[in-house]
Amino acid sequence: MNTAGTIDRPLTHDPKKQAPMKPSTTEPAGATPEDFTTTGVIDSRQNRTREMQLIPEALARAHMHERLHDAERERRALRLVTARRMQRRAERASLRARRAIAMAVMQ
Repeated sequence: MNTAGTIDRPLTHDPKKQAPMKPSTTEPAGATPEDFTTTGVIDSRQNRTREMQLIPEALARAHMHERLHDAERERRALRLVTARRMQRRAERASLRARRAIAMAVMQ
């Protein structure tokens, strides 16, 4: 083999710059069906490559989306806890005020 690169590790990943496939000497000449066409093979290879390159991006986007939802959920829970604490504090202050008024009226 005097060509650079292998099938698993091609010299370039751009299908247009790769060497065309040569017919195998071990298979008979008429082994491929007549309706087999190579038009669009390069385009499908490019789309698959583009799709494969976008998978990590989509995963990262989904991960960040999930983290943002978690953060928002946590903020909502924290606001709820704070609101309940303030409500209890206000109720205690109201009771103290009522007691103080009652004591003032009784004297």
